[in-house]
Amino acid sequence: MRLAFLWHMHQPDYRDDSGVMEMPWVFLHAIKDYVDMPWHLSRHPQLKATFNLTPSLIEQLKLLENEGIVADRFLSLWTKNPSDLQTEERPWLIKLCKSSQRQTMVAPLPRYAELYEQTDYTDRELIELEVLFLLAWSGNYLRHSNRDIQRLLRKGRGYDAADKKTLLDALMAFIPTVLPFYRERMETGQIAVSTTPLKHPILPLLIDMQNARLSNPKTPLPAHPLSLEEDARIHVARAIELYREVFGRDPVGFWPAEGAVDSQSVALYKEKGLRWIATDEAILFASLGSSERSALYRPHRYQGVQIAFRDHGLSDLIGFTYRYWNAERAAEDFLQHLQAIEGSEKDPVVSVILDGENAWEFFSQNGQPFFEALYRRLVQADWCQTVTMDDYAEDNARELPRLHPGSWINGTFDTWVGHPQKNAAWEMIYQARRDLKHHEKELDEATRERIRYHFLAAECSDWFWWYGDDHHTDYAEEFDALFRRHLIDTYRLAGLAVPSALYLPIAGHQDHRALVDAPKFPISPVIDGRVSSFFEWLGAGRSDESRLYSTMEGLRGPVKTLYWGEDDSTVYLRFDGDMERLGDDARLLLYPDESSAPLTLPLDGHSLPRGVRLAKDEILEVALDKTLFGKLRILHLRLELESNGRIVQTLPASGELTLDLQDDFSENWFV
Repeated sequence: MRLAFLWHMHQPDYRDDSGVMEMPWVFLHAIKDYVDMPWHLSRHPQLKATFNLTPSLIEQLKLLENEGIVADRFLSLWTKNPSDLQTEERPWLIKLCKSSQRQTMVAPLPRYAELYEQTDYTDRELIELEVLFLLAWSGNYLRHSNRDIQRLLRKGRGYDAADKKTLLDALMAFIPTVLPFYRERMETGQIAVSTTPLKHPILPLLIDMQNARLSNPKTPLPAHPLSLEEDARIHVARAIELYREVFGRDPVGFWPAEGAVDSQSVALYKEKGLRWIATDEAILFASLGSSERSALYRPHRYQGVQIAFRDHGLSDLIGFTYRYWNAERAAEDFLQHLQAIEGSEKDPVVSVILDGENAWEFFSQNGQPFFEALYRRLVQADWCQTVTMDDYAEDNARELPRLHPGSWINGTFDTWVGHPQKNAAWEMIYQARRDLKHHEKELDEATRERIRYHFLAAECSDWFWWYGDDHHTDYAEEFDALFRRHLIDTYRLAGLAVPSALYLPIAGHQDHRALVDAPKFPISPVIDGRVSSFFEWLGAGRSDESRLYSTMEGLRGPVKTLYWGEDDSTVYLRFDGDMERLGDDARLLLYPDESSAPLTLPLDGHSLPRGVRLAKDEILEVALDKTLFGKLRILHLRLELESNGRIVQTLPASGELTLDLQDDFSENWFV
């Protein structure tokens, strides 16, 4: 038997536009897991394994190494004297310091367990809580090798500001050793290091959102999806560039984010010179149309790329089951499963692939007893040889006739698309791409690159993982805000008004689309800039922009309510609000769809295009002859208000207006 472990190390990009990481998990896992895992293996030089380091993780490790404490919001607050913390900073810091696993991380430190139960803290107690939190997160390698950490652990309680500084100095000095440790182990040949597309996106969904429906025909899709194939290519190319910069060579293989695959993404990997990828057994069985387990233990390739299919059961035993078991019993059970496979299959290859960082805080002593027991048995098992995924790529393999699109979770993409919250996030990305495409030519290359960074970061799978009701985190609001902040920054960098929906939380809140009413029947209002009659706009579509703005801080545009509708020959728009705020040069820009040039309407009513009527008084009313839209039947209308040379509002806040120019509203008829 050949056994291939792949340990996946990943954190999403937590940086805001100033480059500061808003969440501490890169730092915390760096001091606990990122060296612990290859260190456990290094104590048994006869064994091999593969470690997957994602580019977003590598970039943030390098940021900590180069910029230090100021690069991490948590560390910047942690260094403050508690009396200097702002009102909102103190509870956030306490929340983080009480986020450790109680049984395995808090309980072994008696003073931490005492403080953990409190709700209020003196400044001295908070210093103790902070020190104990980071001591709990200090991994086995640090506890074995760092004298300052050993001394602080022996002290046990009564920590002061000097202890706090000593601890942080020791941990920050450790950070620059993390990536070199992997490179050193690579040079020995004991480990292989793979990577993932740049910001950990679900590549098949970027390339073609229809993959979600191909994987599961019942998955609801986001409205008006875009192909973001060019972004997919950038994610792959830049991941390879970063890997080359850090490790001095090109990667041999990728773990696609979340094991997400389809035929187009595999073709892209092949084009970029990658020799292997990995995904879940569910993809293999769906591709073959059979659940015959013998197939799982044979090498396979597709379009010239070797594909390792993870043994789901064995991987989950380590990730989710053995945390509750005695280490020796767990290791023995794992070897018995391997022996059962070895006894029933000829020269099997077994792939065990799982998260390499998050499981261990649920294990006693961060998993060290388990790994010692497991690796000792594997060294003694002369019937089992551990190999890297790079070794596996050299095997002769069977060609798969087709590749089912899907991920490591149930063989579908439903964890990242389909739920209304997940789809709302995708729709925000699509809308932002459409809005900024209209203004790309006005931006210099440096600005376009900064905008590209935020779009790539917003495409990370982690944001979609936490939306919906299939996963829970105490930091859902923070993850939600990080996702929306990336899109907000794209508008700000482009000098555009940020659509107000981006300031509304997605997670756990009302869908902003609920504030939009669709048109009910045809209208033919008088275009005079006044509310001439209650009935003339009755039946129009309506977007309550004021309710969306009510959650924002001083970011209100002039339009509070938007109405729209049509009759046989004309499309009508109405804008209610503080129209006097608009300058004399104000213009309304209308984009009929993502590829059309804007229809520009001066709000003073002069030099209007033929087929346009406009009146601005108490309200702004516009009539647009349908012939203006040529052969378009469906309008995906996006509106921008420009005043004094800048975009002051993008409408509607909820996304584009979709109008069927041949709509007879028959679905609203009743008798």
